[in-house]
Amino acid sequence: MADMTTAPDRIETARLAAERLQRGHYDWIYALHQDAKVMATLGGLRSADETRRYLETNMAHWERHGFGLWILRDQESGHFVGRAGLRRMELEGVEEIELAYALAGGYWGRGLATEFGQAALEVAFEFLDISELVCFAVVDNRASFRVMEKLGFTDPRPLDYQGTPCVLYRLRKADWQSTLT
Repeated sequence: MADMTTAPDRIETARLAAERLQRGHYDWIYALHQDAKVMATLGGLRSADETRRYLETNMAHWERHGFGLWILRDQESGHFVGRAGLRRMELEGVEEIELAYALAGGYWGRGLATEFGQAALEVAFEFLDISELVCFAVVDNRASFRVMEKLGFTDPRPLDYQGTPCVLYRLRKADWQSTLT
């Protein structure tokens, strides 16, 4: 069943242009899925068929829930930067809404995940009125932990996600709002 409110199809930040994930983005997602450095943090490389299923699943998520992943491009050049967004998922038997992000290796360390993360939090908490979000990363992805902490996520705890040791962080809307004043 679809949610009452639908997230915007397009979002812009100071440096990024984001658009709702679509079939036409397959080549970019497949290239990301073939980047060993990126996929070392996301469970390993994905085949062409796995990428097609990933794309279909995430497009269906938009239709079902009214939000999902966006493709990120550089505002000036239009080059593909990565993908990020909000998605429902089950973690340890509990339905959660995750802030997810994955940037192409050439865009790491520039603050872009944090920049788009802030925009995604605004969509989640102000536009969609979501009460809390989770975010997680594999245990050795310290750069991702820094992004989560900059965005205000707290309460790190161990998480076994599909057999991979991760760390789960949480951010409640009330805690996020208190950082805005």
